[in-house]
Formats: sequence, C-alpha cells, structure tokens
Amino acid sequence: MRRLILFDIDGTLLLCGAQGRRLFEAALIETFGTAGNLGAVDFAGKTDPGIALEALTVAGFAPDAVLAGLPHAKASYLARIAEGFDRAQMRLLPGVQAVLERLAERPEVSLALLTGNWEPGARIKLSHFDLNGFFPFGAFGCDSADRCELPPVALERAYLATGHRFRPAETLIVGDSLNDVACGQANGIPVLAVATGHTPAAALAAAGADWVVPDLLAMPAIPGAAPLFGL
Repeated sequence: MRRLILFDIDGTLLLCGAQGRRLFEAALIETFGTAGNLGAVDFAGKTDPGIALEALTVAGFAPDAVLAGLPHAKASYLARIAEGFDRAQMRLLPGVQAVLERLAERPEVSLALLTGNWEPGARIKLSHFDLNGFFPFGAFGCDSADRCELPPVALERAYLATGHRFRPAETLIVGDSLNDVACGQANGIPVLAVATGHTPAAALAAAGADWVVPDLLAMPAIPGAAPLFGL
C-alpha cells in the first residue's frame, strides 16, 4: 500500500530555541508597532499567520488590520531568520536523520511537510540540517492560518507530485502538539505524536493520538510499524 507521511517541523524534527519567537516578535513590532500579546501565545502546532492574529487581536487589532499587515510582517520575519538564525542554538531531534533516510528508501512511501511555518521559513530551518531533500512538497502556513485546513492541501500536492490520490487512511501525520492531533482528527488522518516538543506524552495520548512515542528513535519499534510506516 502507498503511504504518505506528513511531518511537522518544530518540536518534531528539530528545535530552534527561543530565537524564532524573538525574531517573530521583532517583525511584528516593525510592522504593527507592537507584538501585542505574543508573550502569552503558545506557538506549539499553530501557524505563523495564526500566531500573529492571536497575539494582535487580543491586543485590540481588528482581524482585517492584521491580515493587511501580514505580508510585511512575513517579509520582515523571513529576512530576519535568513540572516540571523544561529545554528548553534538549534538541535536535530533524536532519530530524525535515521528515520527519514529509511523512509526515503521505500518507493511506496512519500514524505512531505505539514507545518504552520511559512514555507520559506520552513525551508530555512531545514536547511541547517540539510533536510529539505527529503520533502519535495507539503502544506504550510502560507496556505491557511487554520492548521486543520492544511491536510487537504498536502493531499492535493501529493497527487500532483506522485499521481496517486492518497486517502486519509493511507496518510500519517507526525507531530508533537495537541494541534497536530486535532488536525489529524479533523481530517480523519491517523497521528503519530512524539513527545519531543513542549507537550507531555500523557497529554498527547489523552488528546487521542493514535500512537505516542518519546522520540522518533522509537518509531520502528511501534507494533505494526513496518507495514504501516514503511520501515
């Protein structure tokens, strides 16, 4: 059976430290004169535009005003991470390289991204670990502020890239947050949750993740993982 595996980035494949939040804040201040309530926003599993909307609307901005300023904020943020991301503050998470290499060897498995990052930002982050080659396509924060709207975009791009119409049952979301779990549930796609982000394994399990593992090193040991994930 063909399989499509959609990977989140932050907290699932890698960690960037606090620098991403700091640069996002600077971009909002440059654009809107304030970062609003950004300090109270939990970034986990949210899209870049969704984070901006949450931080600024709570501070009194009209949603239309935030949306109008987002292109400038996006350009400012992307320029900042292209120039100012410190590789020394980043960390590739356990098992990532080995799992991606094994999956990439399987002709029946297609790998893609499902992330709230704007695509250029996602590519910049992955480039620090030379991971972009594993992910020829995906769905991104550029496509919708609502993460639950991203899987249909990924499925359509998978069809364009492979010629195969992946059903939800042939697809797997791999992520680290409650929003990843909710995104899968909203689209009938099973979720493998990894407890490498800020969400404890127990919370991921309680939210309804189909599988929960401490990190991707444990992925091949999941019962039934060989036929399910192509390992």
